[in-house]
Amino acid sequence: MAKYMFQATYTAGGAKGVLKDGGSARRAAIEALVSGMGGTVECFYFAFGGDDVYVILDLPDHESAAAASMTASAAGATQVRTIVLLTPEQIDAAAAKSVDYTPPGG
Repeated sequence: MAKYMFQATYTAGGAKGVLKDGGSARRAAIEALVSGMGGTVECFYFAFGGDDVYVILDLPDHESAAAASMTASAAGATQVRTIVLLTPEQIDAAAAKSVDYTPPGG
């Protein structure tokens, strides 16, 4: 499974929905969406500031993450950003790879 962080900002309509149905209903809706894709919700938090929601998900692949993000965004109640998360061990493996690269002007 791959790990992703979704950051969401509610539209006015989305915020009205949270006020009407409550935060736990939003969490339950995300849990249902993710479990239907074969994934799990690691954590779900509401926040103050520029983003209203932070969710960390375990999903089978990038396509599943893209589908979840597009589905939520297309509904029109949120704007979603998806961030791929890597473990320290994955960064170690990336750092160990040999990459042939010439920088601009190099």
